[in-house]
Amino acid sequence: MKTNSSTKQKQHNKALSTLQKTPTGISGLDEVTGGGLPKGRPTLVCGEAGCGKTMLSIEFIVRGVIQFNEPGVIMTFEERAAELAVNVASLGFDLEKLQADKKIKMDYVHISRAEIQETGEYDLDGLFIRLGHAIDSIKAKRVVLDTIENLFGGLENEAILRAELRRLFTWLKDKGVTAIVTGERGEGKLTRYGLEEYVSDCVILLDHRVVNQISTRRMRIVKYRGSLHGTNEYPFLIDSEGIAVLPVTSLNLDKETTSERISSGIPSVDDMLGGKGFFRGSSILVSGTAGTGKTSIASAFADGVCKSKQRCLFFAFEESPQQIVRNMRSINIDLEKHIKSGMLKFFGARPTLYGLEMHLVAIHKEIQKFKPSVVILDPITNFISIGSLSEVKNMLIRLIDFLQGEQITVMFTALTLGDLVYDQTDEAISSLVDAWLMVKDIEANGERNRGMYVMKSRGMKHSNQVREFVISDDGLELIEVYVGPDGILTGSAREAQILQEETGVAIHNYALSRKDREIMRKRQVLEAKISSLNSEFESVEEELNKVYEEEELRKQILNKNRQTMQSIRRGNEKNDERQNSK
Repeated sequence: MKTNSSTKQKQHNKALSTLQKTPTGISGLDEVTGGGLPKGRPTLVCGEAGCGKTMLSIEFIVRGVIQFNEPGVIMTFEERAAELAVNVASLGFDLEKLQADKKIKMDYVHISRAEIQETGEYDLDGLFIRLGHAIDSIKAKRVVLDTIENLFGGLENEAILRAELRRLFTWLKDKGVTAIVTGERGEGKLTRYGLEEYVSDCVILLDHRVVNQISTRRMRIVKYRGSLHGTNEYPFLIDSEGIAVLPVTSLNLDKETTSERISSGIPSVDDMLGGKGFFRGSSILVSGTAGTGKTSIASAFADGVCKSKQRCLFFAFEESPQQIVRNMRSINIDLEKHIKSGMLKFFGARPTLYGLEMHLVAIHKEIQKFKPSVVILDPITNFISIGSLSEVKNMLIRLIDFLQGEQITVMFTALTLGDLVYDQTDEAISSLVDAWLMVKDIEANGERNRGMYVMKSRGMKHSNQVREFVISDDGLELIEVYVGPDGILTGSAREAQILQEETGVAIHNYALSRKDREIMRKRQVLEAKISSLNSEFESVEEELNKVYEEEELRKQILNKNRQTMQSIRRGNEKNDERQNSK
């Protein structure tokens, strides 16, 4: 029992030592704050006019109702409830319906400076009663007070102001509600009075800055009592779906990797990469001068990805999606069918639409919504028009880091103009990626052709050859390297050299054939001579054989005659003997 009691006490102490948090439901904000706003405590959201304080506060209430079933109270001192409902309707928030369903309670409190008397009797008891009734009527868990300057607009006595602010924040804590109090930024201070940030448990500073005529909204967690939190500035975007914060700022090199490959969509390019394509989750750069086919390569990659039943998100920063789809039809790449099937999605925007950070937020948000396997950015060098080289590189580092964490393959295209700025951009970007394909112009014999080679491809064997890159009605293809007497040949020079060599081969073959015929005739003459000599030899041999035969026959006749003569002689001898015996 003692052991169990001790364990429970430790767990209780641990629970007390860990600050409980209320998730906001706002994309990225919960990650920045490590789980949300401090539960049961007030949070100050401050910033200049137009930075998004009210939008963030309202979304905190609406997300609480929709995602976490936590009713909320919105008390405004500046905008009327009906006006506020209209203002946030563009975000898809129907405050009137939520109020009718008793999920939220909206209350507008009008405060006139003329009614505020700076006396020791000034207090917020009336506000506490009104706010407390609103909280109790719907059992609210979340509260928004927008904006606090209007509540204390007529007070100049700092002692009373400080005391009433402390009373307000203490009262909110005692009610156990998670509250957001908005405040206008002051001169050299976070708020107009410079007191709210000291009594708040969490302070969020919003900023809306314009640099080179490009506006960017940023967020910073100034303080968060009892909790670790991100301390950097985080860009955030307000669009038709609410607020999205991009928390990607720290770059830990601990991302998981895979040896799985993904096709480039061009078989001959895959052949240059060991026959298998790129690593999944890697980053790829395709760079080249204007007209070398960078968008065509990216489109072929997207086409191959979609054919393999994987999603692809294509960010177009130069041509409209309709232009890309139309142009790709001319090289036998049909992207429209992938759009209709839902496997391919385009996001088209000029770089000057947002600042770099806002583009990063927009890209991050679209990726989170679409959940692609492959992301394409075409071209990234256009971002030079809205940021310096170091800023563009920093943005891409953060994007690559995020995509690697999600195991998403990304392909960038980059324009090379041959001038210092763009060359530097190309080189700076190339150091970040895993694979780099370079497409260059090859000018010779009065014509322009394309050549491609693999500058680098980390972790895999790849070709070191320069291949002729051909774009035709049938699609994209790399032609085998053709080396002539003066080096690599492309286009008509290649065809001319091939014809010349074919002509030379034909002449050579004809010469060989003529020689062969001459040899054949000589062979025939020689064979005829040999045949004649053989005949002559056979004739002589036959004559000689006849002599031998006649000689042999003569010998035989002589022998026969000799035998006959001997027989005759013997006959005569016998006759002589007979006569002598008589």
